[in-house]
Amino acid sequence: MAALLGRAAATRGLTGASAPVPAPSQKPARFAIYAAGMPSSARSTTRRSPRPAPRPRGPVPSRGSAGRPLLVPFAAVFGLLVAVECGYLTWLLSVGWYLAVPLLLGVAAATGAVLVWLGRRRGWLLLAIAAALLLLALLALAVLFAVLGGGTALWSTVLLLAGPVGCLAFAPRHSVRSWRGPGPSPGGRRTGAPSR
Repeated sequence: MAALLGRAAATRGLTGASAPVPAPSQKPARFAIYAAGMPSSARSTTRRSPRPAPRPRGPVPSRGSAGRPLLVPFAAVFGLLVAVECGYLTWLLSVGWYLAVPLLLGVAAATGAVLVWLGRRRGWLLLAIAAALLLLALLALAVLFAVLGGGTALWSTVLLLAGPVGCLAFAPRHSVRSWRGPGPSPGGRRTGAPSR
């Protein structure tokens, strides 16, 4: 017992004050250094509820809220120009079954222009196909008129090439292809809760 009292007196020192003992809530410095080197996921884990978070109230921003890319209006305008040129070719032919070809190309170009403007998924592809087919037809007409002697028919055909060439310059661009207009909410379709 005396040995124990002697040790206690030695730890108190000459002043009689006891050595500081860390409080039970404080962690030793060694643990703090070790914990600082550990990743935060190893130190504390956050429990998450298995239920989904509640949906936000109020208007949900749509996919096209960032704004329409600058090239989309140009692609749509050139698509409408292709449709007008197809209508002009339909008016020039005006007789026979083959007038259905430029008429169908015109409808496809107008539909593609509207789909590109609205930001639908494959609108640019429909627009590009209609413009490419009209470009091939106009090139064939230009070669035919050049063989026949040229003149104003050749130059008017060359002038008509501006529509499909401009459409093919804008429709396959990445910003036109990847743009999606306003549509359903990002959460998708709601499904019913499973019954228990």
